[in-house]
Amino acid sequence: MSASRFSDTVSATLTDDVLVVTIDNPPVNALSADVRAGLMAALDHAEKDSAVVAVILTGTGNTFIGGADIKEFGKPPIEPLLPLVIARVEKFAKPVVAAINGAALGGGLEVALACHERIASPSAKIGLPEVKLGIVPGAGGTQRLPRLIGTVAAIELIANGRIVLANEADKLGIIDSLIENSLIDSAIVSARSAADVPLRRTGTLPVPPGSQEAVDKAAAEALRKARGQRAPAEAVRLVRLAATASLAEGLAEERRTFVTLRDSDEAAALRHVFFAERAAGKVDGLEKVSPRKIETVGIVGTGLMGSGIAVAALNAGYSVIGIEQTREAADKGRERIAGILDKAVQSGRLDTAGRDDRLSRLTVAADAAELAQADLVIEAVFDDLTVKTELFQRLDGILRTDAILATNTSYLDPDAITTATAHPKRVVGLHFFSPANIMRLLEVVNCKRTAPDVLASALAFAKRLGKLPIVCGVTEGFIGNRIFSAYRREAEFMVEDGALPHEIDAALEVYGFPMGLFAVYDMAGLEIAWARRKRQAATRDPAARYVVIADRLCEAGRFGQKVGRGWYSYPDGKRTVDAEVTALIKAARAEKDITPKSFTADEIVTRLLKAMADEGDALLAEGIAARASDIDLVMINGYGFPPHKGGPMFAAGRR
Repeated sequence: MSASRFSDTVSATLTDDVLVVTIDNPPVNALSADVRAGLMAALDHAEKDSAVVAVILTGTGNTFIGGADIKEFGKPPIEPLLPLVIARVEKFAKPVVAAINGAALGGGLEVALACHERIASPSAKIGLPEVKLGIVPGAGGTQRLPRLIGTVAAIELIANGRIVLANEADKLGIIDSLIENSLIDSAIVSARSAADVPLRRTGTLPVPPGSQEAVDKAAAEALRKARGQRAPAEAVRLVRLAATASLAEGLAEERRTFVTLRDSDEAAALRHVFFAERAAGKVDGLEKVSPRKIETVGIVGTGLMGSGIAVAALNAGYSVIGIEQTREAADKGRERIAGILDKAVQSGRLDTAGRDDRLSRLTVAADAAELAQADLVIEAVFDDLTVKTELFQRLDGILRTDAILATNTSYLDPDAITTATAHPKRVVGLHFFSPANIMRLLEVVNCKRTAPDVLASALAFAKRLGKLPIVCGVTEGFIGNRIFSAYRREAEFMVEDGALPHEIDAALEVYGFPMGLFAVYDMAGLEIAWARRKRQAATRDPAARYVVIADRLCEAGRFGQKVGRGWYSYPDGKRTVDAEVTALIKAARAEKDITPKSFTADEIVTRLLKAMADEGDALLAEGIAARASDIDLVMINGYGFPPHKGGPMFAAGRR
């Protein structure tokens, strides 16, 4: 066995007569210029050396090739470009086998598709997620993948940017075989065998015939999910093109489309979101702080929010202790948690063994003394200051002094809650979004006296849950609800000034929101915000503009979808503009002598974006949010802001 190095990140060993080429570019073996050059040099060597009969491409660690190098984003391209490397692989005279040892994503999968055979370990993850960055695969993915798995499956994967596990990739035909052990040894056997038969070059294969009806259906579903984004629509077009164009024509059109999209506003916005997520995890002052060990999580309150948090913690491998006030409530809490897990089994997202394992780590009791063994306790009780402060005082006598205590309040002041405990440094805010087992956003509230290692522990916990944690300071509503309040207030001002709720909702949905603001109100229920407004009435500035329309809807019993009437009515469950609401709005305008004016969709969106960005500026000025990009992430992941617009701060130019 002899070793060679072809660049800083690409080396190879000759095992008998097979050259095993290994990419070592941590952390994700990205396709940097050095990797691309190294691969070309390795192929040059294999081509010239008669002792080499075949080539294997693989990666170090848990990644085959994780995709493009993010350090090259937005910079002039560096030779050799990836399409050239991939064309060289596919046309190579000797067999090239991809030994996919882990994630093969984006350009990494495109490299593998050009290989003459693909074998993978069971831990491999396969996908072309480029649409999530506002682009399409640019090195043959839209043309080669359909030739292996057909148009329908290729549309479903590429237009949605879906990543599949090795088992599904095997069933689809993306990989040729799954190898449980000794991946490289198996690849060597495959490579030697391939040397004796004609090579299977993916680009020369015809796209398998399929039903036009099925193709149209897959395309329509992908476009529905895209909500106006360009990249998924272009991905659909390019995948369909593979069935009718030559490989050369398809590749040329794919590359032209890739370059056009790469330079688009949509791609710039999604790149912003991509980098924002990486920046969000960096918190000043925590660089050398180690988190505390968390193995057992206590949750006080197992209602809708508490049960969702419990499932998220169980899914992450924690032991969970749920606490309720009575045995009957505890039994219902356990049923609620088990019910969420049962739905996951029914949908195929979880198997019965996984459900049983989770339930074996769950205790739900009516005795708070059970929390003595917890490393972290999250309160998910009624959002009332007295209820929460009394709970914190009671927990002081139960929890270990090194246990962390978290409040899940949405609007109350965590610092006020903290004053009730004898150990304020162990308190942190964990503001989950409902349903907590599904929603990715988690606002981590750094209270006035939170210890650095407690904050670090909260972040580590959030990441293990698979959440996107955003650190914020203490303010009413934190980042998200405070901006949402400003957004809602501006929308209600426009309703009073002449716009109708359905006009505002239509403008937002055209912009890219999955649902308009007033439709969201109706889905969530109007009475919670009404109760909050009534609590605030005594301290509200009498000179400040206040719109009474939402209050009057509630006074009329119009609490939203669940009662069939809110800002809209819901005959047969279908959202419908209601003349009664329009009349109520006109009456409120008349009381203030407001002459209604009309608004264009652009004017509506511009006013709402400005309201959000202005409030975001205030949060930055007050030090509540660390970065404008953190605010964008909160609004995208918690409030439906379209990611392809980059978030309210990005859209308003606050970059």
